[in-house]
Amino acid sequence: MEFNYDEAFSRNIGWVTHDEQHLLQQKRVAIAGCGGVGGLHSLTLARLGVGKLNISDFDQFDIHNMNRQSGAFVSTKDLDKIEVMGRMLKDINPELDLGTFPEGINEHNVDAFLEDVDLYVDSLDFFALAARKLVFSRCYEKGIPVITAAPLGMGAALLCFKPGKMTYEEYFRFDDKQTEEEQLIQFLIGLSPSMLQRDYLADPSAVDFQAQKGPSTAMAVNLCAGLAETYALKILLDRGDVLYAPYGLHFDAYKNKMRKTWCPFGNRGPLQQLKFKIAHSIVLKK
Repeated sequence: MEFNYDEAFSRNIGWVTHDEQHLLQQKRVAIAGCGGVGGLHSLTLARLGVGKLNISDFDQFDIHNMNRQSGAFVSTKDLDKIEVMGRMLKDINPELDLGTFPEGINEHNVDAFLEDVDLYVDSLDFFALAARKLVFSRCYEKGIPVITAAPLGMGAALLCFKPGKMTYEEYFRFDDKQTEEEQLIQFLIGLSPSMLQRDYLADPSAVDFQAQKGPSTAMAVNLCAGLAETYALKILLDRGDVLYAPYGLHFDAYKNKMRKTWCPFGNRGPLQQLKFKIAHSIVLKK
């Protein structure tokens, strides 16, 4: 089939103009991680018509990815995630300018990963704190806005960071804590200050910080993509109101609730410190 960009993404027109669609074609977005949220972020951005993507992942698909990861099939088990997702993206848009980083993101390649990038969408594993801190700090230095959307229960929580506004560290306050476990708790309560998902967790034993694993649902991953790529459109086209930290959004379909969150002091706020103590006591019981 002969590919035609304008025809392929013509059904976007109406919600975006022809000029805006062509502007999206010129934009480059970086997505670290090709798993649950990362895989769907990249596919959604490609279907939006974003013409340039950088993706990274060093992992392979496994059977336990089947419940939520868009590239996980029986036929792709043990295959490199980045190769599978790369093929899927090119199958959507053969003209896509695709940069791949199969070694993941580290000090040696982070600048290349973020070169000429207009927006970074965070899709790293929840427990990949070192890589996440590295990428976020470089984005701030380079003036790149950041979107992070967390799949929580059967909902999604959204945060955005923009150079000149509250930084990632000012919000999460990782440096206030000594251990990785405590920093992960800081990350959790910062992502989800409303904790809408907390009271319908059916089996708490499935959350294991020591083993670095937790439950997930495909519904939450899909909601993450819907929220994040809507915000990506607004940021890339400079159109519509964008909530930046200390503000955020949390929608939970199971609870029938949407919360606009606000943590003006980040995790140093008194309510956030109380949530840390509660979460810390739960984690230590394991």
